[in-house]
Amino acid sequence: MTSVSEIPTDLSARSVPYQLTRLGVIMSPDPARPLEAEGVLNPGTAWGPDGELYLYPRLVAAGNVSRVGRARVLLEDGVPVGVERESVVLEPDRGWERGEHHGGVEDPRITWVPSLDTHLMTYVAYGPLGPRPALAVSKDGAEWQRLGPLQFEYEDDLDTDLNLFPNKDVVYFPEVVPGPDGRPCYAVLHRPMWDFSFVRPGEAAPLPAGVTDDRASIWISYIDAEAATSDLGALARPFGHRFVAGSQFPWEALKVGGGPAPLRVPEGWLVIHHGVTGEITAGGFTPQQKVRYVAGAMILDAKDPSRVIARTPEPLLEPATAEETQGTVSNVVFPTAIERIQGVDYVFYGMADSKIGVARLDRIPV
Repeated sequence: MTSVSEIPTDLSARSVPYQLTRLGVIMSPDPARPLEAEGVLNPGTAWGPDGELYLYPRLVAAGNVSRVGRARVLLEDGVPVGVERESVVLEPDRGWERGEHHGGVEDPRITWVPSLDTHLMTYVAYGPLGPRPALAVSKDGAEWQRLGPLQFEYEDDLDTDLNLFPNKDVVYFPEVVPGPDGRPCYAVLHRPMWDFSFVRPGEAAPLPAGVTDDRASIWISYIDAEAATSDLGALARPFGHRFVAGSQFPWEALKVGGGPAPLRVPEGWLVIHHGVTGEITAGGFTPQQKVRYVAGAMILDAKDPSRVIARTPEPLLEPATAEETQGTVSNVVFPTAIERIQGVDYVFYGMADSKIGVARLDRIPV
């Protein structure tokens, strides 16, 4: 395991030559649809076998119960401008996905993995014990098979069991990467939360060995590539857990979390992430109004994706429009998907936990 103290602190000196430019809203809740009564937000994306791009929004019904929908993305001159709704692809119909006062399947992140010929959808199963990461897979993007909650392999030198803790912002890399011992692996970013308040209010959670900061941070885990090729279920049993990045700059002082699937760029792996400032009140598992979410970026080493080699010292996108500053949780931009359309990369993001926007990702000449 990589100790937090081993992570370099001068990353702002390295360049992250990318910028985000907002283009507008592409999906708003339809008042005639009860499943969208409390918002549409935080989508995944995937290309279908028909050559169409599909959006997979989190649909929030009354009582903060979430489902995953599917909608065809409408393009004008290659730019996403809206959606055509189709169906619901994932319902909270398993007991471990249904909480008493808040539940559902939330915040899908989808990665197409060509070597497996499979879409990997991670989502937050908000059940009786709070948020847990889960995995579903699909060949065509229409029918999804659950592989169940992620079961993080126990590793004694970590001095804790990651399965004890809530976890969010889980997303797989689209390609095989070097594992901890150099062998080919699939990798997944995730964000464990050292927080027992959902089930044991007032009790401090034990931190893993080498961790001294209890703020939610980005971690990486691995799956042996040969094992995953033989059995997709191996993807739900990651090992080799390592700290990647925590809060470093003022605009991410409260916590950080991963966003869309990492994008391979000349410098390494580009990770668009969110940073949060503000104050958590009434427990971290309820909608907040004293927080601010912005988007930044970091680059991970292609030879060792647990190592950050560059990071943006300032946000790439901040809440500014009415749709981003007013909503279920105000002042939120929350990137969750990225797709290349006619040679241009577009980032899809949640706006104030209420709507979905799109921004263009551009490389800045250096």
